[in-house]
Amino acid sequence: MSRRLPPLNALRAFEAAARHLSFTKAAAELNVTPAAVSHQVKALEEIAGIPLFKRLTRALALTARGKAALPALSEGLDMLAEAASHLADHSELDVFTITTAPSFAAKWLVPRLDDFQEKNPGFKVRIDATMALVDMRRDGIDVAIRYGCGDYPGHHADRLFEEEIFPVCSPRLVLNSPEDLVHHTLLHVGYATDSQAYPDWRMWLKSAGISGVDWRKGPEFSLENMAVQAALEGHGVALVNTSLVRDDLASGALVRPFELAIQTGLAYYLAIPEENMEQAAVVAFRRWLLDRARS
Repeated sequence: MSRRLPPLNALRAFEAAARHLSFTKAAAELNVTPAAVSHQVKALEEIAGIPLFKRLTRALALTARGKAALPALSEGLDMLAEAASHLADHSELDVFTITTAPSFAAKWLVPRLDDFQEKNPGFKVRIDATMALVDMRRDGIDVAIRYGCGDYPGHHADRLFEEEIFPVCSPRLVLNSPEDLVHHTLLHVGYATDSQAYPDWRMWLKSAGISGVDWRKGPEFSLENMAVQAALEGHGVALVNTSLVRDDLASGALVRPFELAIQTGLAYYLAIPEENMEQAAVVAFRRWLLDRARS
């Protein structure tokens, strides 16, 4: 028997928009943009030859024909989804690749990743933790989270966190003033001394007006999260940025002995190749990440 049906994406877009009476809420449910939902609905209206929505100022309302079609269409899509679930190979999920710095992955992204996976079980997340420059298009990477100034030609960039640099240590250490640092080990991030963008202990001590502390003393770590771990163990005082110690400060595992912080003018950004912006996994991850960054 021949079945003449409109495109499935158009039916799904209409059904979601009709239930919510909102293109924006339908887009969130379908992991696409509101513009994509509007385009699919218009295509369905052209096929039907009749409007399905009344487009009011800042609101949507169903026409009589749209209202009549909604219950049967919702039931039909539910039945189709149930039937499709019997065909799917659940061992094969869409792989979604994120590249970011190892320290940011370990201290911020990974502890929150379960929340994204619970809300988006259809995507298998792969994290490429590296400090190296990558060619996202060549290497099959979907999005990047990078620390910098936000200048990424050919990419859409969302500002996530503006960072500041300050000392942290275990609450077991006693520091009443910056001069007390002379009695404690300073923990260093290795690339800080080679980077104009990342303040080091020499800069912080100068800003604090402290001259009697040897800023060079103490071990050096190639990754920030290693310096944070050393601070957690009580081995010294680390100079690190906000996002890497946010959770440890909130739990009390680390403390800020001094309020003085250095503003870098830099931030963490989500960078996405322009051609990836409409991918379902990218839309879902971007929405989730911006929400978590705001909170």
